Amino acid sequence: MKLSQRITHLTEGGSDGWDVFYRARRMIDEGHAVTELTIGEHDIRTDASILEAMDLSARQGHTGYAMMPGTDLLRDTVAARLQTRTGVPTTRNNVLITPGGQSALFAAHVAVCDPGDVGLFIDPYYATYPGTIRGAGATARPIQTSADDAFQPRAQRIDAAADGAVSLLINTPNNPTGVVYSRTTLEGVAQVCQACDLWLISDEVYDTQVWDGTHISPRTLPGMTERTLIVGSMSKSHAMTGSRCGWVVGPEEVIAHLINLATHTTYGVPGFIQDAASFALNAGNLLEEEIAAPFRRRRALAMEVLSTQNTVGLVPAQGAMYLMLDIRATGLDGEGFANALLDTHSIAAMPGESFGTAARGHIRVAMTIDDDRFAAALTTICTYAAVLADRRAAE
Repeated sequence: MKLSQRITHLTEGGSDGWDVFYRARRMIDEGHAVTELTIGEHDIRTDASILEAMDLSARQGHTGYAMMPGTDLLRDTVAARLQTRTGVPTTRNNVLITPGGQSALFAAHVAVCDPGDVGLFIDPYYATYPGTIRGAGATARPIQTSADDAFQPRAQRIDAAADGAVSLLINTPNNPTGVVYSRTTLEGVAQVCQACDLWLISDEVYDTQVWDGTHISPRTLPGMTERTLIVGSMSKSHAMTGSRCGWVVGPEEVIAHLINLATHTTYGVPGFIQDAASFALNAGNLLEEEIAAPFRRRRALAMEVLSTQNTVGLVPAQGAMYLMLDIRATGLDGEGFANALLDTHSIAAMPGESFGTAARGHIRVAMTIDDDRFAAALTTICTYAAVLADRRAAE
């Protein structure tokens, strides 16, 4: 029986970018000790106070069908949060609660892309971005950035690729690079979106993880509120990855249509999960800072380790829970280095090529293991890279 082209071409018939991760997991299942630096999964679990709020809500009976757009309490909480942080007036009518940020990304693209339209996204990118755009029926078109320009997207390149496009997806703080887009960058993005009549879909799930610089939501820029859809999530800010609770924030008309989409697809998020999310968001900045603290600390550790050598470079690590390491001095691309690293030292890191072509010759390291093991793994990566670089120089 024939399957739809939409489903069979989500990854265009190629790798989904997670081959090294899958191989590392197989090794672990076979009993090998692997230092895993692959995925953005906190090494701490959801805070006990959040779990208690979730349990209380469930025991009080909030286990049936929840309100489709999200509970009034959670939508109001998300709206107030964004209004406080951005200054842009926001009400519950601007908010749809979704089963995680990934669902929100898909919904946002379904809202603005017709089949055959072009959806733009920035390379390097989170591995699911092009498949999400294709899943919405659109053609996924990458915008190249450069390691030598700290992977900041430039307006000229977006403009040059905008023919036939209806949307642009950006992510700051950025996964996989750890870069925070500057005001100059975002102003350039906004200018092109307005000149080319593009919807901007802004993935801001790492907005509580900023180590250097300032997170700027493009929804705050002149002329952008009515053409921007914000994607948010509880996963990274509150270590609630398994709870699958996110949101889309945008113009009321868009949200009204997305509520209709949710009715025909996900049918909402469990009420006890939403109550726990409301509790967590109202717990204040201190809880968010506690959850972010290990990554801030490990970023400082990484900069200390990397400062003692000159083989492995570091893309400006301004935010998120990842480091993008430049290993081009070894002569290997990211995939070759990551596989060799796994084979020789049982350390699993993601090849830069898993996130597009712009990060070729890099690896992405997740800062998601305890400090001592993390520092030791980075030291091993640097030592191994130096050996390879010296071997290359001697050839």
